[in-house]
Amino acid sequence: MTRPVTLAALTSPDPAKPDPMPVQIHRDLLAAIRDGRLPEGVRLPSSRIAAQGLGVSRATVNTAYDLLRSEGVLTIRPGAAPEVIAPQVLSARPKQAAPPALSERGRNLSTDPRAASYIAERGVMHPGAPAESLFPADEWAQALRRAARQRHGDLANYNAPFGLPALRQVLAERLATDRGLWIDPDQILITTGTQASLALVAQVMTDPGETVAMEDPGFMGARAAFLGAGLEIAPVPLDEHGLQPGHVPTDARLIYVTPSNQYPLGYRLSLPRRLELLEHAQAQDALVIEDDYDSEFLWRGREIAALAAHSEGGGVVYLGTAAKVLMPALRIGWMVVPEALIGPMRAAQRNLGLMANLHAQIALSEMMRSGRYRAHLRRIARAYEARGNALAATLGPIEGIEVHPPDGGVQLTVRFHDDRDEVLALTALAEAGFRPARLSAYCLGEPLNGLIVGFADATPDRIARFAEVLDEAMG
Repeated sequence: MTRPVTLAALTSPDPAKPDPMPVQIHRDLLAAIRDGRLPEGVRLPSSRIAAQGLGVSRATVNTAYDLLRSEGVLTIRPGAAPEVIAPQVLSARPKQAAPPALSERGRNLSTDPRAASYIAERGVMHPGAPAESLFPADEWAQALRRAARQRHGDLANYNAPFGLPALRQVLAERLATDRGLWIDPDQILITTGTQASLALVAQVMTDPGETVAMEDPGFMGARAAFLGAGLEIAPVPLDEHGLQPGHVPTDARLIYVTPSNQYPLGYRLSLPRRLELLEHAQAQDALVIEDDYDSEFLWRGREIAALAAHSEGGGVVYLGTAAKVLMPALRIGWMVVPEALIGPMRAAQRNLGLMANLHAQIALSEMMRSGRYRAHLRRIARAYEARGNALAATLGPIEGIEVHPPDGGVQLTVRFHDDRDEVLALTALAEAGFRPARLSAYCLGEPLNGLIVGFADATPDRIARFAEVLDEAMG
Protein backbone atom coordinates (compact mmCIF):
# COMPACT_ATOMS: atom_id res chain seq x y z
CA MET A 1 0.00 0.00 0.00
CA THR A 2 1.57 3.28 -1.13
CA ARG A 3 -1.16 5.86 -0.48
CA PRO A 4 -1.19 7.30 3.07
CA VAL A 5 -4.20 6.45 5.19
CA THR A 6 -6.71 9.00 6.48
CA LEU A 7 -6.17 9.45 10.23
CA ALA A 8 -9.62 10.92 10.87
CA ALA A 9 -11.03 7.41 10.48
CA LEU A 10 -8.78 6.18 13.29
CA THR A 11 -8.61 8.97 15.86
CA SER A 12 -10.65 11.98 16.97
CA PRO A 13 -8.57 14.02 19.42
CA ASP A 14 -10.67 16.17 21.72
CA PRO A 15 -9.20 19.03 23.83
CA ALA A 16 -11.99 18.54 26.38
CA LYS A 17 -10.69 15.09 27.33
CA PRO A 18 -8.31 14.81 30.29
CA ASP A 19 -5.37 13.36 28.30
CA PRO A 20 -3.32 15.69 26.06
CA MET A 21 -4.25 15.44 22.39
CA PRO A 22 -0.87 13.97 21.30
CA VAL A 23 -1.42 11.18 23.80
CA GLN A 24 -4.93 10.57 22.46
CA ILE A 25 -3.63 10.30 18.87
CA HIS A 26 -0.76 8.05 19.92
CA ARG A 27 -3.08 5.76 21.88
CA ASP A 28 -5.61 5.45 19.05
CA LEU A 29 -3.02 4.78 16.34
CA LEU A 30 -1.15 2.28 18.51
CA ALA A 31 -4.42 0.41 19.03
CA ALA A 32 -5.00 0.40 15.27
CA ILE A 33 -1.52 -1.04 14.71
CA ARG A 34 -2.05 -3.70 17.35
CA ASP A 35 -5.35 -4.94 15.97
CA GLY A 36 -4.16 -4.93 12.36
CA ARG A 37 -6.06 -1.94 11.01
CA LEU A 38 -2.67 -0.38 10.25
CA PRO A 39 -0.61 -3.28 8.85
CA GLU A 40 3.14 -3.27 8.34
CA GLY A 41 4.26 -1.05 5.46
CA VAL A 42 1.29 1.29 5.55
CA ARG A 43 2.21 4.96 5.29
CA LEU A 44 0.77 7.72 7.48
CA PRO A 45 0.16 11.22 6.15
CA SER A 46 2.72 13.94 6.72
CA SER A 47 2.32 15.98 9.86
CA ARG A 48 1.03 18.92 7.81
CA ILE A 49 -1.67 16.89 6.05
CA ALA A 50 -2.56 15.00 9.23
CA ALA A 51 -2.88 18.24 11.19
CA GLN A 52 -5.25 19.66 8.57
CA GLY A 53 -7.37 16.52 8.56
CA LEU A 54 -7.60 16.30 12.36
CA GLY A 55 -7.95 20.03 13.01
CA VAL A 56 -4.90 20.16 15.28
CA SER A 57 -1.44 21.73 15.12
CA ARG A 58 1.52 20.13 13.37
CA ALA A 59 3.32 20.07 16.71
CA THR A 60 0.54 17.88 18.13
CA VAL A 61 0.87 15.40 15.26
CA ASN A 62 4.68 15.41 15.40
CA THR A 63 4.58 14.65 19.13
CA ALA A 64 2.20 11.74 18.54
CA TYR A 65 4.41 10.41 15.73
CA ASP A 66 7.49 10.69 17.96
CA LEU A 67 5.72 8.66 20.64
CA LEU A 68 4.94 5.96 18.08
CA ARG A 69 8.53 5.98 16.89
CA SER A 70 9.72 5.54 20.48
CA GLU A 71 7.43 2.50 20.68
CA GLY A 72 9.31 1.02 17.72
CA VAL A 73 6.23 0.85 15.48
CA LEU A 74 6.84 3.82 13.19
CA THR A 75 9.82 4.88 11.10
CA ILE A 76 10.26 8.54 10.18
CA ARG A 77 12.72 9.60 7.45
CA PRO A 78 13.24 13.06 5.95
CA GLY A 79 11.30 13.52 2.74
CA ALA A 80 9.30 10.29 3.19
CA ALA A 81 5.92 9.53 4.70
CA PRO A 82 6.03 7.89 8.15
CA GLU A 83 5.77 4.12 7.75
CA VAL A 84 4.39 1.46 10.11
CA ILE A 85 6.92 -1.23 10.97
CA ALA A 86 6.87 -4.60 12.76
CA PRO A 87 3.16 -4.62 13.62
CA GLN A 88 3.14 -8.41 13.80
CA VAL A 89 4.84 -8.25 17.20
CA LEU A 90 2.07 -6.09 18.57
CA SER A 91 -0.80 -7.72 16.75
CA ALA A 92 -0.03 -11.04 18.37
CA ARG A 93 -1.40 -9.81 21.65
CA PRO A 94 -2.01 -12.45 24.31
CA LYS A 95 -5.59 -13.16 25.17
CA GLN A 96 -6.93 -11.24 28.09
CA ALA A 97 -6.08 -13.34 31.12
CA ALA A 98 -7.82 -13.26 34.45
CA PRO A 99 -5.83 -11.28 37.03
CA PRO A 100 -3.96 -13.29 39.64
CA ALA A 101 -6.12 -14.27 42.59
CA LEU A 102 -5.59 -12.43 45.84
CA SER A 103 -4.08 -14.32 48.72
CA GLU A 104 -6.13 -14.75 51.87
CA ARG A 105 -4.00 -12.04 53.47
CA GLY A 106 -4.64 -9.82 50.44
CA ARG A 107 -8.39 -10.32 50.72
CA ASN A 108 -8.23 -9.42 54.39
CA LEU A 109 -6.12 -6.33 53.83
CA SER A 110 -8.22 -5.09 50.92
CA THR A 111 -11.52 -5.39 52.78
CA ASP A 112 -12.55 -1.97 54.07
CA PRO A 113 -15.17 -2.19 56.84
CA ARG A 114 -15.63 1.59 56.66
CA ALA A 115 -17.42 1.32 53.32
CA ALA A 116 -20.76 0.52 54.94
CA SER A 117 -20.56 3.54 57.23
CA TYR A 118 -21.31 6.32 54.77
CA ILE A 119 -23.69 7.39 52.05
CA ALA A 120 -21.73 10.41 50.83
CA GLU A 121 -18.16 10.24 49.55
CA ARG A 122 -17.49 13.78 50.77
CA GLY A 123 -19.11 16.28 53.06
CA VAL A 124 -18.75 18.36 56.19
CA MET A 125 -19.22 17.33 59.83
CA HIS A 126 -17.43 14.05 59.19
CA PRO A 127 -16.73 12.15 62.46
CA GLY A 128 -13.16 12.03 63.68
CA ALA A 129 -11.95 14.89 61.46
CA PRO A 130 -10.43 18.06 62.96
CA ALA A 131 -11.10 21.48 61.47
CA GLU A 132 -8.49 22.34 58.85
CA SER A 133 -9.32 26.04 59.33
CA LEU A 134 -7.84 25.83 62.86
CA PHE A 135 -4.54 24.33 61.72
CA PRO A 136 -1.59 26.54 62.83
CA ALA A 137 -0.33 26.93 59.27
CA ASP A 138 2.15 29.77 59.84
CA GLU A 139 3.76 28.20 62.91
CA TRP A 140 3.97 24.81 61.23
CA ALA A 141 5.43 26.29 58.06
CA GLN A 142 8.12 28.15 60.01
CA ALA A 143 9.09 25.05 61.98
CA LEU A 144 9.10 22.93 58.84
CA ARG A 145 11.25 25.45 56.99
CA ARG A 146 13.83 25.46 59.78
CA ALA A 147 13.85 21.65 59.81
CA ALA A 148 14.37 21.44 56.06
CA ARG A 149 17.35 23.81 56.17
CA GLN A 150 19.25 21.75 58.75
CA ARG A 151 21.68 18.92 58.13
CA HIS A 152 20.67 15.79 59.98
CA GLY A 153 23.54 13.39 59.39
CA ASP A 154 22.64 9.75 59.95
CA LEU A 155 19.05 10.69 60.81
CA ALA A 156 18.56 11.68 57.17
CA ASN A 157 19.09 8.05 56.18
CA TYR A 158 17.91 4.99 58.15
CA ASN A 159 19.57 5.59 61.49
CA ALA A 160 16.39 5.92 63.57
CA PRO A 161 13.40 4.54 61.65
CA PHE A 162 11.55 4.20 64.95
CA GLY A 163 11.56 7.95 65.55
CA LEU A 164 13.53 11.14 66.08
CA PRO A 165 15.22 11.05 69.52
CA ALA A 166 14.23 14.66 70.28
CA LEU A 167 10.56 13.94 69.58
CA ARG A 168 10.58 10.75 71.63
CA GLN A 169 12.14 12.67 74.54
CA VAL A 170 9.57 15.48 74.53
CA LEU A 171 6.74 12.96 74.15
CA ALA A 172 8.00 11.03 77.18
CA GLU A 173 7.92 14.24 79.20
CA ARG A 174 4.42 15.13 78.01
CA LEU A 175 3.06 11.66 78.72
CA ALA A 176 4.42 11.85 82.25
CA THR A 177 2.87 15.23 83.05
CA ASP A 178 -0.36 14.90 81.06
CA ARG A 179 -1.19 11.20 81.25
CA GLY A 180 0.68 9.97 84.36
CA LEU A 181 2.72 7.61 82.19
CA TRP A 182 6.36 7.43 83.25
CA ILE A 183 8.34 5.69 80.56
CA ASP A 184 11.78 5.65 78.96
CA PRO A 185 11.90 7.48 75.60
CA ASP A 186 13.28 4.27 74.08
CA GLN A 187 9.86 2.71 74.64
CA ILE A 188 8.32 5.16 72.15
CA LEU A 189 8.04 4.37 68.45
CA ILE A 190 7.04 7.17 66.07
CA THR A 191 4.73 5.80 63.38
CA THR A 192 2.67 7.19 60.52
CA GLY A 193 -0.48 7.26 62.63
CA THR A 194 -2.77 5.15 64.77
CA GLN A 195 -3.75 2.92 61.85
CA ALA A 196 -0.09 2.02 61.28
CA SER A 197 0.41 1.44 65.01
CA LEU A 198 -2.58 -0.90 65.15
CA ALA A 199 -1.39 -2.84 62.12
CA LEU A 200 2.11 -3.15 63.58
CA VAL A 201 0.88 -4.53 66.91
CA ALA A 202 -1.52 -6.93 65.22
CA GLN A 203 1.14 -8.26 62.83
CA VAL A 204 3.82 -8.70 65.50
CA MET A 205 1.78 -10.01 68.42
CA THR A 206 -0.68 -12.44 66.81
CA ASP A 207 -0.99 -15.20 64.26
CA PRO A 208 -3.88 -15.52 61.78
CA GLY A 209 -6.90 -17.16 63.34
CA GLU A 210 -6.24 -15.91 66.87
CA THR A 211 -8.75 -13.76 68.74
CA VAL A 212 -8.79 -10.05 69.47
CA ALA A 213 -11.41 -8.56 71.78
CA MET A 214 -12.67 -5.06 71.04
CA GLU A 215 -15.39 -2.71 72.16
CA ASP A 216 -18.77 -3.02 70.48
CA PRO A 217 -19.51 -0.65 68.85
CA GLY A 218 -15.91 0.20 68.12
CA PHE A 219 -13.43 2.03 65.93
CA MET A 220 -13.50 0.95 62.29
CA GLY A 221 -9.77 1.50 61.85
CA ALA A 222 -9.04 -1.05 64.56
CA ARG A 223 -11.41 -3.51 62.96
CA ALA A 224 -9.65 -3.05 59.60
CA ALA A 225 -6.22 -3.63 61.16
CA PHE A 226 -7.35 -6.79 62.93
CA LEU A 227 -9.11 -8.20 59.90
CA GLY A 228 -6.01 -7.44 57.84
CA ALA A 229 -3.97 -9.55 60.26
CA GLY A 230 -6.41 -12.44 59.84
CA LEU A 231 -7.76 -12.26 63.38
CA GLU A 232 -11.12 -13.31 64.75
CA ILE A 233 -12.83 -10.32 66.37
CA ALA A 234 -14.79 -10.91 69.56
CA PRO A 235 -17.16 -8.00 70.34
CA VAL A 236 -17.28 -6.89 73.99
CA PRO A 237 -20.40 -5.02 75.16
CA LEU A 238 -20.36 -1.58 76.77
CA ASP A 239 -22.37 0.21 79.40
CA GLU A 240 -22.15 3.71 80.84
CA HIS A 241 -18.90 2.72 82.60
CA GLY A 242 -17.26 1.55 79.39
CA LEU A 243 -16.08 -1.88 78.29
CA GLN A 244 -17.22 -4.80 80.44
CA PRO A 245 -14.07 -6.86 81.20
CA GLY A 246 -16.06 -9.90 82.30
CA HIS A 247 -17.18 -10.40 78.69
CA VAL A 248 -13.65 -10.56 77.26
CA PRO A 249 -13.12 -14.12 75.95
CA THR A 250 -10.39 -16.06 77.71
CA ASP A 251 -8.60 -16.88 74.45
CA ALA A 252 -8.15 -13.25 73.38
CA ARG A 253 -4.52 -12.45 72.56
CA LEU A 254 -5.23 -8.73 72.20
CA ILE A 255 -7.79 -6.48 73.89
CA TYR A 256 -8.49 -3.17 72.15
CA VAL A 257 -10.01 -0.32 74.17
CA THR A 258 -10.49 3.47 73.97
CA PRO A 259 -10.74 4.18 77.72
CA SER A 260 -10.51 7.98 77.82
CA ASN A 261 -13.36 8.65 75.39
CA GLN A 262 -14.90 5.50 73.94
CA TYR A 263 -15.28 5.63 70.19
CA PRO A 264 -18.01 6.21 69.17
CA LEU A 265 -20.32 6.34 72.21
CA GLY A 266 -18.17 8.68 74.31
CA TYR A 267 -18.13 6.65 77.56
CA ARG A 268 -15.15 6.88 79.89
CA LEU A 269 -13.81 3.65 81.31
CA SER A 270 -14.12 3.91 85.09
CA LEU A 271 -11.14 3.33 87.36
CA PRO A 272 -12.54 0.08 88.81
CA ARG A 273 -13.12 -1.21 85.28
CA ARG A 274 -9.57 -0.22 84.30
CA LEU A 275 -8.07 -2.22 87.12
CA GLU A 276 -10.38 -5.15 86.44
CA LEU A 277 -9.43 -5.14 82.77
CA LEU A 278 -5.70 -5.15 83.57
CA GLU A 279 -6.13 -8.05 85.98
CA HIS A 280 -8.17 -9.95 83.43
CA ALA A 281 -5.54 -9.39 80.73
CA GLN A 282 -2.67 -10.41 82.96
CA ALA A 283 -4.44 -13.61 84.00
CA GLN A 284 -4.80 -14.77 80.42
CA ASP A 285 -1.52 -13.35 79.09
CA ALA A 286 -3.27 -10.90 76.76
CA LEU A 287 -1.87 -7.60 75.56
CA VAL A 288 -4.09 -4.54 75.99
CA ILE A 289 -4.03 -1.90 73.24
CA GLU A 290 -4.96 1.49 74.68
CA ASP A 291 -6.00 3.89 71.93
CA ASP A 292 -5.77 7.35 73.52
CA TYR A 293 -6.77 8.99 70.25
CA ASP A 294 -8.19 12.28 71.59
CA SER A 295 -7.46 12.44 75.31
CA GLU A 296 -6.45 16.10 74.78
CA PHE A 297 -10.13 16.97 74.40
CA LEU A 298 -11.75 15.99 77.70
CA TRP A 299 -14.03 18.60 79.25
CA ARG A 300 -16.07 17.02 82.00
CA GLY A 301 -15.37 14.96 85.08
CA ARG A 302 -12.17 14.22 86.97
CA GLU A 303 -9.15 13.50 84.80
CA ILE A 304 -7.99 9.88 84.95
CA ALA A 305 -4.46 8.79 84.14
CA ALA A 306 -3.86 6.65 81.08
CA LEU A 307 -4.71 2.98 81.43
CA ALA A 308 -1.06 2.13 80.75
CA ALA A 309 -0.08 4.14 83.84
CA HIS A 310 -1.80 1.51 86.02
CA SER A 311 -0.08 -1.45 84.37
CA GLU A 312 2.89 -2.75 86.35
CA GLY A 313 3.59 -5.84 84.29
CA GLY A 314 4.05 -4.16 80.91
CA GLY A 315 0.81 -5.56 79.54
CA VAL A 316 -0.35 -2.41 77.69
CA VAL A 317 0.64 -0.82 74.38
CA TYR A 318 -0.33 2.85 74.40
CA LEU A 319 -1.24 4.64 71.14
CA GLY A 320 -1.32 8.38 70.55
CA THR A 321 -1.53 10.69 67.55
CA ALA A 322 -1.20 14.29 66.39
CA ALA A 323 -4.07 13.81 63.96
CA LYS A 324 -6.74 15.60 65.99
CA VAL A 325 -4.58 18.44 67.32
CA LEU A 326 -2.94 19.15 63.97
CA MET A 327 -3.97 17.21 60.87
CA PRO A 328 -4.40 13.51 59.95
CA ALA A 329 -2.53 13.97 56.66
CA LEU A 330 0.69 14.90 58.50
CA ARG A 331 0.92 11.17 59.31
CA ILE A 332 2.46 11.30 62.77
CA GLY A 333 1.51 8.95 65.58
CA TRP A 334 3.31 7.27 68.43
CA MET A 335 3.12 4.11 70.45
CA VAL A 336 4.57 3.18 73.83
CA VAL A 337 5.55 -0.47 74.09
CA PRO A 338 6.69 -2.59 77.05
CA GLU A 339 10.48 -2.77 77.37
CA ALA A 340 10.57 -6.41 76.33
CA LEU A 341 8.99 -5.48 72.98
CA ILE A 342 11.27 -2.57 72.04
CA GLY A 343 13.65 -4.63 69.90
CA PRO A 344 11.06 -6.72 68.03
CA MET A 345 8.76 -3.75 67.43
CA ARG A 346 11.58 -1.57 66.13
CA ALA A 347 12.74 -4.27 63.74
CA ALA A 348 9.21 -4.96 62.50
CA GLN A 349 8.54 -1.26 61.99
CA ARG A 350 11.68 -0.96 59.88
CA ASN A 351 10.79 -4.06 57.86
CA LEU A 352 7.26 -2.80 57.16
CA GLY A 353 8.46 0.68 56.24
CA LEU A 354 6.18 2.46 58.71
CA MET A 355 8.51 5.43 59.21
CA ALA A 356 7.28 8.99 59.71
CA ASN A 357 8.67 11.97 57.80
CA LEU A 358 11.82 13.35 59.46
CA HIS A 359 11.07 17.04 58.87
CA ALA A 360 7.55 16.67 60.23
CA GLN A 361 8.94 14.98 63.36
CA ILE A 362 11.41 17.83 63.87
CA ALA A 363 8.70 20.45 63.41
CA LEU A 364 6.40 18.70 65.88
CA SER A 365 9.22 18.30 68.39
CA GLU A 366 10.04 22.00 68.15
CA MET A 367 6.40 23.03 68.60
CA MET A 368 6.02 20.80 71.64
CA ARG A 369 9.30 21.94 73.23
CA SER A 370 8.52 25.63 72.69
CA GLY A 371 5.02 25.45 74.18
CA ARG A 372 3.32 26.47 70.93
CA TYR A 373 1.72 23.03 70.59
CA ARG A 374 0.09 23.30 74.02
CA ALA A 375 -1.10 26.86 73.32
CA HIS A 376 -2.63 25.72 70.05
CA LEU A 377 -4.26 22.78 71.84
CA ARG A 378 -5.90 25.10 74.36
CA ARG A 379 -7.30 27.27 71.57
CA ILE A 380 -8.83 24.46 69.57
CA ALA A 381 -10.09 22.61 72.67
CA ARG A 382 -12.19 25.65 73.61
CA ALA A 383 -13.50 25.89 70.06
CA TYR A 384 -14.36 22.19 69.85
CA GLU A 385 -16.08 22.19 73.23
CA ALA A 386 -18.26 25.13 72.20
CA ARG A 387 -19.13 23.54 68.85
CA GLY A 388 -19.94 20.16 70.38
CA ASN A 389 -22.20 21.71 72.99
CA ALA A 390 -23.92 23.89 70.39
CA LEU A 391 -24.59 20.89 68.17
CA ALA A 392 -25.99 18.82 71.05
CA ALA A 393 -28.20 21.68 72.20
CA THR A 394 -29.58 22.27 68.70
CA LEU A 395 -30.27 18.59 68.02
CA GLY A 396 -31.72 17.89 71.46
CA PRO A 397 -35.32 19.05 70.77
CA ILE A 398 -35.67 16.88 67.64
CA GLU A 399 -38.26 14.21 68.22
CA GLY A 400 -37.20 10.59 67.89
CA ILE A 401 -33.53 10.96 68.83
CA GLU A 402 -31.35 10.99 71.92
CA VAL A 403 -28.20 13.10 72.11
CA HIS A 404 -25.97 14.24 74.98
CA PRO A 405 -23.33 16.97 75.16
CA PRO A 406 -19.95 15.37 74.43
CA ASP A 407 -17.46 14.91 77.26
CA GLY A 408 -14.62 15.27 74.76
CA GLY A 409 -13.48 14.37 71.28
CA VAL A 410 -14.58 15.84 67.97
CA GLN A 411 -17.75 13.80 67.38
CA LEU A 412 -20.94 12.82 69.16
CA THR A 413 -23.46 10.03 68.78
CA VAL A 414 -27.11 10.60 67.88
CA ARG A 415 -29.19 7.60 68.97
CA PHE A 416 -32.47 6.94 67.14
CA HIS A 417 -35.55 5.80 69.01
CA ASP A 418 -37.50 2.80 67.77
CA ASP A 419 -36.53 1.59 64.30
CA ARG A 420 -35.92 4.93 62.62
CA ASP A 421 -34.27 4.59 59.21
CA GLU A 422 -30.56 5.45 59.25
CA VAL A 423 -30.30 5.31 55.47
CA LEU A 424 -33.14 7.79 55.02
CA ALA A 425 -31.47 10.26 57.38
CA LEU A 426 -28.00 9.72 55.90
CA THR A 427 -29.29 10.19 52.36
CA ALA A 428 -31.05 13.44 53.21
CA LEU A 429 -27.98 14.76 55.01
CA ALA A 430 -25.67 13.69 52.18
CA GLU A 431 -27.80 15.60 49.68
CA ALA A 432 -27.38 18.66 51.90
CA GLY A 433 -23.57 18.30 51.91
CA PHE A 434 -23.08 16.50 55.25
CA ARG A 435 -21.18 13.26 55.89
CA PRO A 436 -22.09 11.68 59.22
CA ALA A 437 -21.56 7.95 59.72
CA ARG A 438 -24.08 5.19 60.31
CA LEU A 439 -23.89 4.01 63.93
CA SER A 440 -25.11 0.48 63.19
CA ALA A 441 -22.12 -0.13 60.89
CA TYR A 442 -19.81 0.19 63.90
CA CYS A 443 -21.57 -2.64 65.72
CA LEU A 444 -20.48 -6.27 65.56
CA GLY A 445 -23.18 -7.58 67.85
CA GLU A 446 -26.67 -6.19 68.32
CA PRO A 447 -26.84 -3.06 66.14
CA LEU A 448 -27.54 0.38 67.55
CA ASN A 449 -29.50 2.78 65.39
CA GLY A 450 -28.31 6.31 64.82
CA LEU A 451 -25.56 8.59 63.52
CA ILE A 452 -22.01 9.57 64.43
CA VAL A 453 -21.60 13.28 63.72
CA GLY A 454 -18.40 15.28 63.66
CA PHE A 455 -18.48 18.81 65.02
CA ALA A 456 -14.92 20.10 64.65
CA ASP A 457 -15.94 22.07 61.54
CA ALA A 458 -19.50 22.75 62.72
CA THR A 459 -20.24 26.44 62.18
CA PRO A 460 -23.52 27.91 63.48
CA ASP A 461 -24.99 27.87 59.98
CA ARG A 462 -23.99 24.26 59.42
CA ILE A 463 -25.42 23.21 62.77
CA ALA A 464 -28.73 24.90 62.03
CA ARG A 465 -28.94 23.34 58.56
CA PHE A 466 -27.94 19.89 59.85
CA ALA A 467 -30.67 20.03 62.50
CA GLU A 468 -33.23 21.20 59.96
CA VAL A 469 -32.47 18.35 57.55
CA LEU A 470 -32.37 15.71 60.28
CA ASP A 471 -35.64 16.95 61.76
CA GLU A 472 -37.36 16.63 58.38
CA ALA A 473 -35.91 13.15 57.86
CA MET A 474 -37.10 12.01 61.29
CA GLY A 475 -40.62 13.35 60.79
